Amino acid sequence: MTGTSMISKSICRSLLTAVCLSFLSIPTLRAAEAATSVEVSGQRPVSFNRGWRFFKGEAVGAENPAFDDSSWLALRLPHDWAIAGPFDPQQNPHTGALPISGTGWYRKTFTLPESARNSYFSIEFDGAMSNAVVWLNGQELGGRPYGYSSFALDLTSALHFGREANVLAVRLAPEDHASRWYPGAGIYRNVWLDRTGPVHVAHWGTYVTTPEVSEQKATVQVKTEVRNRLDHASTVVLRTIILDAARKAVSQSSDRITIAANTTQTVSTSLALARPQLWDIDHPYLYTLVSEVVQGQSVGDRYLTPFGVRSIAFDKEKGFSLNGRRMKLHGVCLHHDLGALGSAVNRRATERELQILKAAGVNAVRTSHNPPSPELLEFCDRLGLVVMDEAFDMWRIPKVPNGYSKYFDEWSERDLRDMVRRDRNHPSIILWSIGNEIPEQKQPDGWKEAKRLVGFFHEEDPTRPTTSAFNNWSDAIRNQLADQVDIPGFNYKPMRYEEIMKAHPNWIIFGSETASCVSSRGTYHLPIERYDKDPSLEISSYDIIAPQWAYCPDVEFTYQDRFPSVLGEFVWTGFDYLGEPTPYFGRGTDNSHDWPARSSYFGMVDLAGFPKDRYYLYQSVWTSKPMVHILPHWNWKGREGQSIPVMAYSNADEVELFLNGQSLGRKKRFSEPVELPVGSNVSADGKFLSKYRLLWRVPYQAGTLKAVAYQDGKAVASEVVPTAGDPARIEIVPDRRVIQADGDDLSFITIRIEDKDGNLCPMADNLVHFEVRGAGEIAAVDNGNPATVEPFQADHRKAFNGLALLIVRSQDQPGPIEIVATSDGLSQAKTQIASLLVKRQTSK
Repeated sequence: MTGTSMISKSICRSLLTAVCLSFLSIPTLRAAEAATSVEVSGQRPVSFNRGWRFFKGEAVGAENPAFDDSSWLALRLPHDWAIAGPFDPQQNPHTGALPISGTGWYRKTFTLPESARNSYFSIEFDGAMSNAVVWLNGQELGGRPYGYSSFALDLTSALHFGREANVLAVRLAPEDHASRWYPGAGIYRNVWLDRTGPVHVAHWGTYVTTPEVSEQKATVQVKTEVRNRLDHASTVVLRTIILDAARKAVSQSSDRITIAANTTQTVSTSLALARPQLWDIDHPYLYTLVSEVVQGQSVGDRYLTPFGVRSIAFDKEKGFSLNGRRMKLHGVCLHHDLGALGSAVNRRATERELQILKAAGVNAVRTSHNPPSPELLEFCDRLGLVVMDEAFDMWRIPKVPNGYSKYFDEWSERDLRDMVRRDRNHPSIILWSIGNEIPEQKQPDGWKEAKRLVGFFHEEDPTRPTTSAFNNWSDAIRNQLADQVDIPGFNYKPMRYEEIMKAHPNWIIFGSETASCVSSRGTYHLPIERYDKDPSLEISSYDIIAPQWAYCPDVEFTYQDRFPSVLGEFVWTGFDYLGEPTPYFGRGTDNSHDWPARSSYFGMVDLAGFPKDRYYLYQSVWTSKPMVHILPHWNWKGREGQSIPVMAYSNADEVELFLNGQSLGRKKRFSEPVELPVGSNVSADGKFLSKYRLLWRVPYQAGTLKAVAYQDGKAVASEVVPTAGDPARIEIVPDRRVIQADGDDLSFITIRIEDKDGNLCPMADNLVHFEVRGAGEIAAVDNGNPATVEPFQADHRKAFNGLALLIVRSQDQPGPIEIVATSDGLSQAKTQIASLLVKRQTSK
């Protein structure tokens, strides 16, 4: 492969077009990896991502071992076949105008040593989109329709050992009009092989709770399911050990148990921890529970469960408390795609997304509207973010023709219970959600289904409350769905909080989905009240524009402050996401009306991970570290003398604005409200006074805007926005200069178009070409523009309002990675990062 991971024309001619496109979006395999010899170890489970082959389309007989897949594309999972595109105006804009539907096949050929014949094996899929069916050696094992569900299948009875190869085949058949956003397509999450002895901890077989927590001591309750697959009773010792973060044993116990033949027994254990390290937002400390099944003098099974020691409480007056400390939920809703990488799970991309959000003061995540990847929960645990874990976007009544409603009756209980059993040991999770904006809210008997689902949650995990996100608030209350959940959530109803709490004084409520402000990063239209459709399909970033059912962030801030007992909010959304390009859903008869809008405008961060102005508005309300941010840019050539609205977002007492060194006056936060235009859903007169932003109207003059924030009379933060000159050069800014040589790690590289003095050119759209040499390759490119159909898998990208993104992926071999960026008329830029050999994560 070349350094940029681009396909040669000779290879492309030999493959189907769809397969060629898929090739670009994934780490490809060398020929030696086409067949896999599985090394049997004591780890459980181990990664099973390598050595797969893929074909886009129907392949009759591909489940049979003798089927010839030699012409199929060799790849490594996770894999999203749709993200390579192309974007197509004939495709559904709700799902990103990308080819998400159709049939796809995956096959993996592998061998197991003869020495493993007496072991038991299963395969675990973290998620496969969708309608998965799995075969091993021609024998159908099962599958799962719901693409967000994790599931495991027993392989043991159909396996071969020794030289005879095994062939695993997976057929996926995602349908069009099955989702309201981009779901992706393919085996888009990780796959694991689990090997055990005959007596072992069951799949998702531990349940850890901390019913008593203080700084002096904690009680750790453990329920462990031990399975005996033998035809006779077995007596074993279950040894339970708690390791601290340094892997030192800090508590342990042993239970001698006898398990009947072919049964599973649940063992309850209580352990004490002296002076525990508590898991908290600012101190996300994790312990590891080690469950060992000891037979005689040997350990027959060893199962690891990370967990945290923490207490949660919900109160109608105090709101939410973590470890006894009151905490307002500053949350965001997140869809599961990773922007230019599509839905294919990547650890670093997931971590980066959460790190960016936490820097804005985000402390909570809602998994909209489905079970998340295990990696998202892992990083919420590691970074200190609490989670509202959501099950469904619909029940029996469909929102889209081929949605989950087709499978709800048969699969809802299984999917929900599996979600809880998989996720319940994560300390980050504080709420279980039975669904989002469920149409059954309007049904007089809708409460019955809500009660059924809540019951499953309570049976599997009675330690956390249930919720649902209600948008038809009056229907949900009248038809008693809100009565069934422990804590009702209300979407876009801050003006109703007081009314609801007065009518239901014992309820605890929160904003389960809020704001839905829309904007394009770095775009500013005048006058600021303008909401006419711009030919560019860009939306002004003055942070006031919202659909008719939504509102700007200031509205929610006001009501959250007014009613401190409301738990908090979950903003729609943290990041832009693929699909649902509100307000640009429409298509004319020529299919070009709103083309090429293909992703959302809702995020406080754009699709590439670049913060919008709104990010800093939330940061000014949700953080205490001094900051100030001003908008818009200061390049208004041709508007000299025209009054330009300049806004400042700050968490300091007051802000002073300067133009070319001359003070334009100080303004005190909270004391000089700014009048904002809003919809009739907020105010009958269309006006709303905000105390959360400061406004100056400044006659335009080229030069430098500067904002200085003051706290107690002292300057504590500042920001400068200069008038930039013509684009002259490229600046390359990697987020990390050292990555792991594992074929999966990423460096996200910001590309800045700057003038000769190093100032960002805020409207630059230069086309930039990339070359990556050495031990890395191009994973994807982006620029954050929701209205472009430039491919994500390419060696070039136009800047959008001065910025573009290059994502570089490591290869399996260590070494330097050189990145070169060129653009006509601009100075070439080069930089180097390093890829170091580390031990690859091969087990959970």
